[in-house]
Amino acid sequence: MKENEKLNVYKLSDIENLKVHGRTTECLSPLTLFWTGSGIELNAKGAELWIEVESDYDMYEIWISILINSVPVSRQMLIPGRQWLCVFRGMNESVVKNIRIVRDVQAMSGDTRTFMQIHAVKFDGEFLPVEEKPYKIEFIGDSITSGEGVIGAKQEEDWISMWFSGVSNYTAMTAEAINAEHRILSQSGWGVLTGWDNNPYSNLPEYYEKVCGVLTGEKNEVLGAFRENDFDSWQPDVVVVNLGTNDAGAFNSPEWKDEKTGKVYKQRLNEDGTFNEEDLNSFEESVLNFLGKIRRYNKKSHIVWVYGMLGIPMMPAIYRAVDKYIKKTGDIKVSVFQLPNTTEETVGARSHPGILSHERAAKALIEYLKEILANK
Repeated sequence: MKENEKLNVYKLSDIENLKVHGRTTECLSPLTLFWTGSGIELNAKGAELWIEVESDYDMYEIWISILINSVPVSRQMLIPGRQWLCVFRGMNESVVKNIRIVRDVQAMSGDTRTFMQIHAVKFDGEFLPVEEKPYKIEFIGDSITSGEGVIGAKQEEDWISMWFSGVSNYTAMTAEAINAEHRILSQSGWGVLTGWDNNPYSNLPEYYEKVCGVLTGEKNEVLGAFRENDFDSWQPDVVVVNLGTNDAGAFNSPEWKDEKTGKVYKQRLNEDGTFNEEDLNSFEESVLNFLGKIRRYNKKSHIVWVYGMLGIPMMPAIYRAVDKYIKKTGDIKVSVFQLPNTTEETVGARSHPGILSHERAAKALIEYLKEILANK
């Protein structure tokens, strides 16, 4: 390959016109990308661009997508170690290209070695300012919000990171249509009270204050995953919570035993198949408490609890919890919105919503959020 002698290496900290996406620390040397959909954005006027990435993992490899002018042009798995990847070459050097490097894979809580960083870029041109978007949206959810099942054929059932997408899911589609910057906090199998397997530690609210508290291991501690998040630096106009699917699944899953304490956890069903009232009340209380926590850190945001892409068994409980919260606090900037259910035609890999289901969900949510933002 002919070498481009005009290429210069830039540390991320040396690039004035760099846009960072996703919840992370203030460190740019290097930049750690923890969450689904996190990444960098550049307006690059030049012919050739490379990025220097570093990653490691034990079980779940990290995938990234490269977008040029909002269109995905490349998707690849990162191999462990530090390496240079070509973003583009041979393009018109006088034309400005909007470049986004996006982490496709969620934070893998079960892999203590997992991390992804961007160290530097090589470029033969100039970086121009990235326009600030008028709105900010934070999405909190489970595998649906992580984009699990968007990639891959319907018959795929392996639980691997290949099937995740931070680009082709309802969060990115919604943000793109509304012209909003967005962040994602999501974990497959997790809930607002408990995970699908009745594990009470698999709940997002417990870790909301941290940069990426769902992770584990000394490496991630050093990288700052367990630090308190700086909420003042990024305040969303809307917080979208899509949780409850795994809480419902726990009622139909075996009990979970904490090996450290010996305590057994189980969301129970009555003999007639209905939800145990005490356990349902615990779920509702968790919804109410999480709304309070979100409001504590996001004073002016509208909070929307969305639900329905894999059925609506918890919808009555969600409505009750939200109503109770509003009556208790007087906070009227909270609402519930039902998303379209996934069908045989719109299902994707691993029996999860496919890209058609995400498109339907985004279309419905876009119209709803437009009304909210118009009345801010």
